[in-house]
Amino acid sequence: MPRDVILTQEGLDKLKNELEYLSGDKRREVAERIKEAREFGDISENSEYDDAKNEQAMLESRIATLEDKLRSASVIDAKELSADVVRVGSQVAVTDDKGKALKYTIVGSTEANPSENKLSNESPVGKALIGSKKGDTVTVVTPKGTQRKLTIDNIEVA
Repeated sequence: MPRDVILTQEGLDKLKNELEYLSGDKRREVAERIKEAREFGDISENSEYDDAKNEQAMLESRIATLEDKLRSASVIDAKELSADVVRVGSQVAVTDDKGKALKYTIVGSTEANPSENKLSNESPVGKALIGSKKGDTVTVVTPKGTQRKLTIDNIEVA
């Protein structure tokens, strides 16, 4: 049973754009590579053909994954969010126990990208922040087993 995929509108748009590209331009490009590789002759010993077929299999797998995610997508409506409580779609300014100020956007696992400070609601920090209010201090247990304390300074709708 597929679980719900929580997305922001931006994340939904990115998935739709990727699916459109892969099922259109990229699919045609791979089909052309297969056609060209077939023209080299015997396909049983043709590495270009094997590579193109492998790429096609990975492409079709990614397309199926995207379609599945879009079917089970639940889009967070920014109008329904409030800045009172941290939820998926919230932008949270925190200060850690060392005094370092950080800003995170809480997103679904599909959109998570720690390098852009987009944290999954299923990550240790995301789980700890969800449901908290401005001024709360949460304790995060990291995968290494250490604890960090984060104080919520501000909550905004992303």
